[in-house]
Amino acid sequence: MDRKLRVVVVGGGIGGLTAARALLRRGLEVHVYESSPELKEIGAGVALGPNAMKALRSLDLEDAVRGIGYHAPVQFLRTWKGRMISKTDATLAAQRFGANGCTIHRADLLDVLAQSVPVGAVHLSARCEAVTTSDSGAAARFTDGTEVEADVIVGADGIHSAVRTSLFGPDAPQFTGRICYRSVIPVAELPAKRLEPYEGLWLGPHGTLVVYGVRRGELVNIVAHYEDATYQHESWIAECDRGEILERYRGWHASLQEIFGAGDIWYKWALYDRDPIAVWTRGRATVLGDAAHPMLPYLGQGAGQAIEDGCVLAAALDKLGADPSAALQLYERSRRPRASRVVLTSRSRGDDNHLVSPVAALKRDVAIAVRKRLGSDVTGRGEGWIAEYDAGSPAALAG
Repeated sequence: MDRKLRVVVVGGGIGGLTAARALLRRGLEVHVYESSPELKEIGAGVALGPNAMKALRSLDLEDAVRGIGYHAPVQFLRTWKGRMISKTDATLAAQRFGANGCTIHRADLLDVLAQSVPVGAVHLSARCEAVTTSDSGAAARFTDGTEVEADVIVGADGIHSAVRTSLFGPDAPQFTGRICYRSVIPVAELPAKRLEPYEGLWLGPHGTLVVYGVRRGELVNIVAHYEDATYQHESWIAECDRGEILERYRGWHASLQEIFGAGDIWYKWALYDRDPIAVWTRGRATVLGDAAHPMLPYLGQGAGQAIEDGCVLAAALDKLGADPSAALQLYERSRRPRASRVVLTSRSRGDDNHLVSPVAALKRDVAIAVRKRLGSDVTGRGEGWIAEYDAGSPAALAG
């Protein structure tokens, strides 16, 4: 093609802006349409594993993300009573996988991504309601009646994706019987005035807690999972009373009670699970991130997989831009098997984290320790295949 390929990205979140950055660096014409009147992220912290950081490195964004994020020198895995299951030196990840992980506030990550895309490429207050596609082009229709045509349309519009629904019909989410609580607390307000006594992953019967620093370690992000079949509201912005969290985790380690008590504002939402979808692409339209592969949070890979998607999509369109339909098929062929595996592994990890039987939990903990001691697994939990992946490498394309 003599002219630049025109790509419309529906959704200005982490996945959409990453895709825009990657596509622009490949010389494509890109327009991002975001339903909100401003670029913003709800939620709190986000974990970026070595795979995500390598993808950001390929987009020349790694340093900016690390500059506003937090890097824990040690990753702790504990039982709910405080017994140490394992400690992993972060330098091992760099040696084994080519990068350390990073944790960052979602809003800070979005700011870095937004600043990497020209202002004129982003269109706000544009809510997509439907997409049509053919072998020769695609169009997105918005709720204000406008329609935008493109060579390719990418649905990066999240877990309740209008693009995915338009292409493939509604999904069928299944309630897991689990809920999450979250809060972001200034470290200065914690009794210990530092992160170390609290941070890491805490595993207990019926629950899991994730505690890590964001914004250079000035804030602590906490996400607390618990089994509860009665609350089924999926929204991330429903507030709840702090007393509910204190009661839920009564009997857990005293340091956790401290951190719960320091949080003034708490939110909760129900966890829904979705099976991997069989097809991502139709004609000149495709999906990425949560629109393609929504997943449970137990591997901390939601943002990372969306970032990988954007990098590989751009590489596929760069390689086969003369045939956009073939390029999208190459993208799907390259990404869908891996992302689907992450979805299913995250589902399994949730079950493993919430073991009720003390005997089963002890067997799990011993297996983690043995795998680490043998040196075959950095974390002891079989995650190496996720971290070793490099979305910026030519090998990421299936061929």
